[in-house]
Amino acid sequence: MTIARKLNKFLADNDIQFETVTHVLTGSSSMSAEVASVSGDDLAKAVVFHDDEGYVVAVVPSTHRVEVHTLEKLLDRDLSLVTEQELDVLFADCEIGAVPPVGPAYGLPVVLDESLKGHDRMHFEAGDHRTLISVNSQNFAKLMDTATVGSFSHHR
Repeated sequence: MTIARKLNKFLADNDIQFETVTHVLTGSSSMSAEVASVSGDDLAKAVVFHDDEGYVVAVVPSTHRVEVHTLEKLLDRDLSLVTEQELDVLFADCEIGAVPPVGPAYGLPVVLDESLKGHDRMHFEAGDHRTLISVNSQNFAKLMDTATVGSFSHHR
């Protein structure tokens, strides 16, 4: 079990109570949800975009795809997906593809899909491909309290 250093510090600094869920090595958030016996709708994944204004972390359920055009309209920005090299720099303490959706831990703004509100428990990548963080709805709301909220994804 490995929790990314910056994420772990952010959780501690903000008094976020959490549990970890370990699972076999996976290559995607959807697979992590499946092998960890977690509903994919209850696993928040991060999709990172950028433009001339900087970076933004879009947070959606692992079962959803980001509607980029809708997200661009919501934020009034012209966004592009970041490259793996950019992810490696932005999330240097994480494995590629295991990016936590807690943007503030990395100094990044977050936009949260409204479909993630109202769940009893939420799960998300801890920074590696073998560990999920599990938090109750109050702590997830606290982690996302600075996020812009909107509807910009659809079920795959």
